[in-house]
Amino acid sequence: MVNFTVEDQEGNRQDCEAPDDMGFNLMEILKAYEYPILATCGGMALCGTCHIEILEGKDELGEATDPELDQLENLPEYFPTSRLACQIRIGDVLDGSVIKLRGEDQ
Repeated sequence: MVNFTVEDQEGNRQDCEAPDDMGFNLMEILKAYEYPILATCGGMALCGTCHIEILEGKDELGEATDPELDQLENLPEYFPTSRLACQIRIGDVLDGSVIKLRGEDQ
């Protein structure tokens, strides 16, 4: 299991746990926790509605892919630590991270 923390738009934090052996991405886990993630493209890095900011642990997650960066750069707010939750696979690299929800529908 992987443990990480999610901060919502109001600054409230919740510890979350996710299985790291089922191939889920972070967007799917956030939806399972009932966070308001639209994910209108279904996780294809085409809509940006699963936009998050990595507050802690960004170095372990690696760099965003070119298609991910293309989508992030089109968002109204874009931060150097912005990522799309659909492009982050649940794994050990996520353990201990703190993420902030930034998606459009927040």
